[in-house]
Amino acid sequence: MRQRAARAALAALLLALAGCAQPPVAPVAAVAPVVHAPAMVAAAPAAAASEAFPAAQPERPSGWVDKPGWTAQRQMVAAANPLATEAGHEILRAGGSALDAAVAVQMVLTLVEPQSSGIGGGALLMHFDGQRTEAWDGRETAPAGATERMFVGPDGQPLPYASAVFGGRAVAVPGVVKMLEAAHRQHGRLPWARLMAPAIRLAEGGFAISPRLHTLLQADRLLRRDPIARAHYYGADGNALPIGHVLRNPALGRVLRAIAAQGSAGLHTGPVAADVLARVNTHSVPGTLSADDLAGYKPLQREPLCTLWREVYRVCGFPPPSSGHLAMLQVLGMMEAGPPARLQGPPGQAVPDVDWLHRYIEATRLAYADRALYVADPAFATAPGGDWATLLSPAYLAQRAALIGPQRAPQVEAGRPAGVAPLALGPMADQPSHGTSHVSVVDAQGRAVALTGSVESAFGARVMSDGGTGLAGGFLLNNHMTDFALAPTDAQGRPVANRIQPGKRPRSSMSPTLVFDAKTGQLLMTVGSPGGSFIIHFTGRTLLGTLAWGLDAQRAIDLPHFGSTGGPVWLEKGRFPAATVQALRERGHNVQETELTSGLQAVQRRPGGGWFGAADPRREGIVLGD
Repeated sequence: MRQRAARAALAALLLALAGCAQPPVAPVAAVAPVVHAPAMVAAAPAAAASEAFPAAQPERPSGWVDKPGWTAQRQMVAAANPLATEAGHEILRAGGSALDAAVAVQMVLTLVEPQSSGIGGGALLMHFDGQRTEAWDGRETAPAGATERMFVGPDGQPLPYASAVFGGRAVAVPGVVKMLEAAHRQHGRLPWARLMAPAIRLAEGGFAISPRLHTLLQADRLLRRDPIARAHYYGADGNALPIGHVLRNPALGRVLRAIAAQGSAGLHTGPVAADVLARVNTHSVPGTLSADDLAGYKPLQREPLCTLWREVYRVCGFPPPSSGHLAMLQVLGMMEAGPPARLQGPPGQAVPDVDWLHRYIEATRLAYADRALYVADPAFATAPGGDWATLLSPAYLAQRAALIGPQRAPQVEAGRPAGVAPLALGPMADQPSHGTSHVSVVDAQGRAVALTGSVESAFGARVMSDGGTGLAGGFLLNNHMTDFALAPTDAQGRPVANRIQPGKRPRSSMSPTLVFDAKTGQLLMTVGSPGGSFIIHFTGRTLLGTLAWGLDAQRAIDLPHFGSTGGPVWLEKGRFPAATVQALRERGHNVQETELTSGLQAVQRRPGGGWFGAADPRREGIVLGD
């Protein structure tokens, strides 16, 4: 049971923090030690560590803290940890662009939220410069030595996810730093090195371990196997360092100084790269990463997918290798064929009526079937009809929506848009995807960022590099090789589009999203979430809450979660009436209730001018602005 007094006190603390002055910025060359206290304290029930959670679930839950929603007139940053938000706000106040702020935030998240994202992983970035919308791809790539059967066991079956995720074999070529560097060349306003200063200050001066980080460290059974991570995050008794423990990370500070001085070359070449290769390729479960893989990684600039929704909004998101925008807009488009939701309950707690929920679940099953068959890296997979937008055409969505009946369909299959020839491909089986973080920023000049970064599983491959420094700490490497299909073919032997191939980028569900007024072109919102394959539900439901149901972004984020990836229906635990659960079961759905730990961050234009920011009560994030 959530305690109202604690929630009210914590909300007040967050409000106080939102109004606090920012500290002066120490230059990169002379970072003064500064110890930061936790910005929030969340309930972290012991049961959370052992509670079963669905394959689609992201990181484990760590409590709920009510968030008030924040307002600002000119600029705003929302991130998943208060220290990261402070870093982005600091950069905005120093005259930095939205892109500059996002870079600073990502570097701090590497330190304070290592379970979710960091310089050892990848990211997708949506950027609006006031005129043009861009999609920047920093998704990881498969090493040149990767093979499509590297996660297939001697029995011919794919390895269990818990086995596949651990060790050097799971590490793909990281891309976030090179991507941010490339975007900064075009859209940065402050020097690159300046953007590293907040993270260096925290790494070398120390920060207090937050409730969420402690909870996930304590629950994780694999991270302790890495000697660097065990020495850094755990005590002699094997327990995670306590909440409030001041943790310094001098190794990461040294690596960030190299990146500040040399750009991405400080990570992708030289001693840091050499240490990464050693950690990966001499691991007990070795990988195939090479120096050429690291040095040769190239970020890509892609054409965003912008889709008209409800005749009023232009929703812009990431194209493949992300499946997020396609699946999300397929579902939203199919839902337009039926009556609107009838919400039951107060704002922030309301649930849609059973008829609407049933249609939504069936629409998601159809969308995820298309996702499983078609979506993969476009350098290796052909879009249906030569254009991914065919999956979003009104005629095709109307055809798919017509398949939704009053009861759960026994089976759903991928559709075939008009004029698309049958594909000799098999659908990818559902498999887990986990740790991710999202950042939303708008600056005083009207530029905006939606950045979603990830190391895949919580704490990635559980492989930590100290960059060859020999100092305590370091950074974690991703396990994004397990975002490819672990089984390269289906039961009929047909190849899966998202199978492993050298140089390929794995399919993602990340959905960094920018929303515009379709008539005026005015930016209305930047939003996104972590959550594995449930990112699609978390982000899409927030669009529904704000743009279809008339809620502000905070109340929309607070709404109960629901969704399916094709199998069971998952409802957020304790937030749906028993009658709703029973009615869905009577429609044929296998309904399960669990914690659904999103981490939504949104900045929304206010009708009267200025901005409204929102952060997910299920995680530690806050919003700051001016």
